[in-house]
Amino acid sequence: MGAANDAARIEPGDAGFDNAIQRYVFTEGALFQVYAMPGQVTDIALQEGESLVGPGPVAAGDTARWMIGDTLSGSGAGSRVHILVKPTRSDISTNLVINTDRRTYHLELRANPRVYMASVSWTYPEDELIALRLAEQEAKRTAPIADGLMLESLNFDYRITGDKPAWRPLRVFDDGRRTLVEFTPEIARHEMPPIFVIGKGGDAELVNYRVSGRHLILDRLIDKAELRLGQGRKQLRVTITNLARSRS
Repeated sequence: MGAANDAARIEPGDAGFDNAIQRYVFTEGALFQVYAMPGQVTDIALQEGESLVGPGPVAAGDTARWMIGDTLSGSGAGSRVHILVKPTRSDISTNLVINTDRRTYHLELRANPRVYMASVSWTYPEDELIALRLAEQEAKRTAPIADGLMLESLNFDYRITGDKPAWRPLRVFDDGRRTLVEFTPEIARHEMPPIFVIGKGGDAELVNYRVSGRHLILDRLIDKAELRLGQGRKQLRVTITNLARSRS
């Protein structure tokens, strides 16, 4: 169980910050790490239009030493729930569960005497793709994104770790047959790194792939792979792990 929790933990990273806001990519079952500090309030902002549901929609393991409340910003469809947390000491931690009409968030709150996260929110790739599908259906009665890629079959259960270069991928997903590595639009200003599939013995194999826009496409599924760029000590590596296959 401890190993499973360790694997599920997602730490904040420089690439995820937008000014003072840490934007995580929402993944069901992940344990999102939130660092707070006595004397400072950390704002956990949910998706616009998302509502808390059920009795006790926000539950924490330690409510004696953590101050936890909620408020709203905006109105109508643009209203947004904010969970506000503040520790009373700098050496404590607890977990936080938030139940909404769209999903359940699992967080681990950790108090720190020197640094804290002012604001935390999420991006929702599956929702973005659903919105894309609806827009496409309105213009044209078709579900594929491109080249037979069907939205209903997409799997986003991947973890991206390692170095944090400017070309670090935005997300990775597959459709059951192909693996797609999606980069930010800024990849056009950088060299796209080659991808190596990591075998069970740890050996790295350079594999064939193709590039379509800002997507790197492999005509196969992977368990683990690395994007590498540079030589020697200056080589940068970003690791991609297929969590769904690692659990099977």
